[in-house]
Amino acid sequence: MLRRVGLRISRFATRAASTFKASDLTVEINQSPAVKPESADNLPFGAVFTDHMLEIDWTAENGWGTPEIKPFQNLSLHPAASCLHYAIELFEGMKAYKRHDGKVVMFRPDRNMARMHSSAVRSALPEFDQEEMQKCIQKLVDLERDWIPDSKVASLYIRPTMIGTEPTLGVSPPKFAKCFVILCPVGPYFATGGFNPVSLVADPSVVRAWDGGSGNFKMGANYAPTIHPHMEAMKKGHQQILWLYGDEHYITEVGTMNLLIYWTNENGEEELVTPPIEQGVILPGVTRDSLLTLAREWNEFKVTERAVTMKELVDALDQGRVKEVFGAGTACVVCPVNKVTYGDRVLEIPTMDNGAPLATRFLNTLNDIQYGNSSRDGWQVIF
Repeated sequence: MLRRVGLRISRFATRAASTFKASDLTVEINQSPAVKPESADNLPFGAVFTDHMLEIDWTAENGWGTPEIKPFQNLSLHPAASCLHYAIELFEGMKAYKRHDGKVVMFRPDRNMARMHSSAVRSALPEFDQEEMQKCIQKLVDLERDWIPDSKVASLYIRPTMIGTEPTLGVSPPKFAKCFVILCPVGPYFATGGFNPVSLVADPSVVRAWDGGSGNFKMGANYAPTIHPHMEAMKKGHQQILWLYGDEHYITEVGTMNLLIYWTNENGEEELVTPPIEQGVILPGVTRDSLLTLAREWNEFKVTERAVTMKELVDALDQGRVKEVFGAGTACVVCPVNKVTYGDRVLEIPTMDNGAPLATRFLNTLNDIQYGNSSRDGWQVIF
């Protein structure tokens, strides 16, 4: 079932795990609710949290416990917890939006649950019933619906997380684990604003992921090593890194986003191209999949998933064939790119020269679906 969403599952042995039921969910109301921000449009990303969280514990002996919604609070962990020492941890990122009539729209949560399950298998963390997990998260969001910003540039960010809590220092599959979900009202991801272009640096000396690794899973261990190079890039005036891979300098991701290039290819065809996920070095983004699906439905230009090198991008820029380059991800949705520093060259990307028509069209189409202004079967959970 997971193959159809482009996820590659490890062949590691997995333990059978009992499930939990959303119908068993217990709720403890926070008696000291926080003051909600007047506007989320300018909130720093992930800095303000709602009043409640979802928590579910697991043990190898007893399986999953009862899911609980409780007041937002700190976790209590043993100092030897395996998540703290060996990065036995995973997370997801998804969003809920407020429709014009006050109803809530969750965007393609089933895809996030599939990816979360895949990451659990790769992390030796317990498997779970994806539909029941989605129902539990939906109940949490429903309880916190007043935290969802009434805005067309803001939303409620949903962060499901699972950690190994094995209280020993041995490197082994955890016999104890915890799943929790927290929520944040958020505005635009980048400080540059909702649709302002970003500048990138492409440095082949630092690598985010590699063939046979875990770059196609949503694990914290994939992100910590990227922070220092990101800091160095920001010191040079860039917002993100364009991650490269291999001697050929294959383009992979941009920061925490998937990358798409719209150009006229060497055969004279208009083409939207993005690196493939099959190699396992690129996260199978939900937004990425959504954009590719829309583009194929429009059927106005060629849509290709294939390896792309920096040489190809440089040659296309030198020949005037590049139209737009943009990132895609849950946090930013669609983010145009206008500059890439690569070696001793500063590559000017003409994304914004004509207003980024394709990126803008993608953004507007997705926003209409996410905020419930248009309907899309299978992509919206409305309540």
